[in-house]
Amino acid sequence: MKNKSSSIAAVKADLASAATETPVTDVSATDPVRRSRRSSGGFTLRDVAKLANVAPITASRALNTPDAVSPAILARVREAVERTGYVPNLLAGGLASKKSRLVAAVVPTITGSVFLEMVQSLTKSLADEGYQLMLGQAGYENSREDALLEAIIGRRPDGVVLTGIMRSVLGRKRLLASGIPVVETWDLTPTPIDMLVGFSHEKIGEAVAKYLHGRGRKRVATISANDERAVRRNKAFSDAALTLGMGQAGAKEVATCIVKAPTTLGSGRSGLRSLLENDPAIDAIFCSSDMMALGVITEAHAMGIAIPAQLAVVGLGDQEFSKDLNPPLTSVRIDGTAIGTQAARFIIERVDGKPVTDKVRDIGFSIVERGST
Repeated sequence: MKNKSSSIAAVKADLASAATETPVTDVSATDPVRRSRRSSGGFTLRDVAKLANVAPITASRALNTPDAVSPAILARVREAVERTGYVPNLLAGGLASKKSRLVAAVVPTITGSVFLEMVQSLTKSLADEGYQLMLGQAGYENSREDALLEAIIGRRPDGVVLTGIMRSVLGRKRLLASGIPVVETWDLTPTPIDMLVGFSHEKIGEAVAKYLHGRGRKRVATISANDERAVRRNKAFSDAALTLGMGQAGAKEVATCIVKAPTTLGSGRSGLRSLLENDPAIDAIFCSSDMMALGVITEAHAMGIAIPAQLAVVGLGDQEFSKDLNPPLTSVRIDGTAIGTQAARFIIERVDGKPVTDKVRDIGFSIVERGST
């Protein structure tokens, strides 16, 4: 009979594999670690101690007062922590066996308004059930997500809501090891870490290209942020537009201006100038945010370009100001309220011990047509 230490090591091996292997379509049926984390609730300090072959009190000393143990023991404990993805529980003793009534959400930025509808809905839906939301900002470039997740997991919230699906290997391992319910949002994959509410960025890109083609546009371009989701959406738009004959002859992609995320009004203004300097024949632009589309409209007015007669403009996010622009902005509508409400429902059901079926929810999107096209 295998001892407990080797059994834990076997689970650890499965976990490490799950964090790096190519995703499969039916995760619940094939991922043994997913099944084990539902039953075990994640790795504990006792598990780390067994892997390191030390007493739990010794493992605790190694993590909290490393100078109090020998270098050899410290090395073994740290290796066990690395192998399992274990993060010490900062609330141990006070809340170890109780609900924290706290849910953490991580968004790239709070300076833009595109995620606010989701955050507001998530906050309200959780508050209605007696939970509080803790909000973290991970950034885009040189993301602080891994460090932020470590701090969040250490406080053992009842759930974690993430923006996007592109988790690092370390972050994925820590989330799997924690046993905390996780909801990924604002994207789509058949193989989420746990649960997911989102939409397809590729389908958005393709749909906008087809929409502009249907409006009679001949030479389209994009101004896109440099974050991973925007890049995928932009590529899908470009591929569809070229297939429909809306690019320069022989080009491998439509004219594109890439700007730093988060996007701004200024990046829309400078982006339009850059695109038209290289190709004055452009008659439609798809922007990766409504704020950037506002910059395009502002610069077009300054340049004496008539919208939509000479230039059609499409944004993304359908922000509150979009309908009040001159002309009103055509935009891709994402139902942030639905995302926040469903994410909260997923977590509450999981915390209450209810079975969660249909763990991947595609809320879709719509193109809201207004005067800019």
